[in-house]
Amino acid sequence: MRPRTGLLRLSLFALASTLAIPASEAADEIPSRKDIQMVSPALDTYTQNRLLGEVWKPPGLSLRDRSVVTVAALIGRNQTIALSEHLKLALDHGVKPAEISEIITHLAFYSGWANAMAAVVVTRDVFAERNIGPPRLPAASPALLPLNEAAEADRTSASAISSAQCFQVSCNTRSTFCSATCGCVRIWRRATAASSRLAP
Repeated sequence: MRPRTGLLRLSLFALASTLAIPASEAADEIPSRKDIQMVSPALDTYTQNRLLGEVWKPPGLSLRDRSVVTVAALIGRNQTIALSEHLKLALDHGVKPAEISEIITHLAFYSGWANAMAAVVVTRDVFAERNIGPPRLPAASPALLPLNEAAEADRTSASAISSAQCFQVSCNTRSTFCSATCGCVRIWRRATAASSRLAP
């Protein structure tokens, strides 16, 4: 699908969602550009000049980045009518299926589980249409980095020093901080001993 045609279809989906037309009905009755011109010439002009000509064209973001942002916004707002066409456009603009999968998972925590699940239903159909399957999607449990045995051994031996040894070493430095710490510990021990003598 050519990007310009895809964007026109997307704007029509956005119009359908604004008018609260059910998704199935909107998908079956997408008007042609001629239909739009016969009903609302101004809408056609805004679609061609503003949406396609200005919103999607500035060099500040690539078409790929604009697709990522748009897909995320549609998922976040649960606008599933327009999502299907934007997912197709995103794939055409170079967004990888694994990235779309990660966007949906990430947004589940920010826009709600229900929005993510609604996006899954729409994306499933788009992926099926494009023959995209599990091998091209991220695993549920990614492979972990290998353990650095030497660093782990050093960490384990360093943590073996007891807290009493640490306290003694720090107090022997005679710094102001250590003196204050030792004084606080002495006061705490006296208070604890006094309260245990007073307990019935």
